[in-house]
Amino acid sequence: MAHFVVSPVAQLDIETILIRSHEQFGAQARLRYEALLTRAILDLADNPERIGSRTRPEIAPAARTYHLWHSRNRVEPASDRVHQPRHFLLFRKCKDGGIEIGRALHESVDLVRHLPEEYRPS
Repeated sequence: MAHFVVSPVAQLDIETILIRSHEQFGAQARLRYEALLTRAILDLADNPERIGSRTRPEIAPAARTYHLWHSRNRVEPASDRVHQPRHFLLFRKCKDGGIEIGRALHESVDLVRHLPEEYRPS
């Protein structure tokens, strides 16, 4: 499996998602969402071009997105699965074969507004 890096901004995104999940839906929901986020990151590290991964040249040259929905059935046990995830990962492939997670965002946000500076074309 290739390695992955989670940017500080993405780490903050993930922490915020998990806090909100806990506040709105409880501790078990938070654990389910955490398992899903972890599974999605590992899935992408294993294969950045897996089904559901999309190139996003209209956003930035190396940008890719992956909705958590595509990893939901890979979380075990099945009772811990999130049935309607609402977030996606913004990432890019690294030269060494790994990936960098740049953001973890709700599907309703304007991605261009939340694009990390290092993803923006120079």
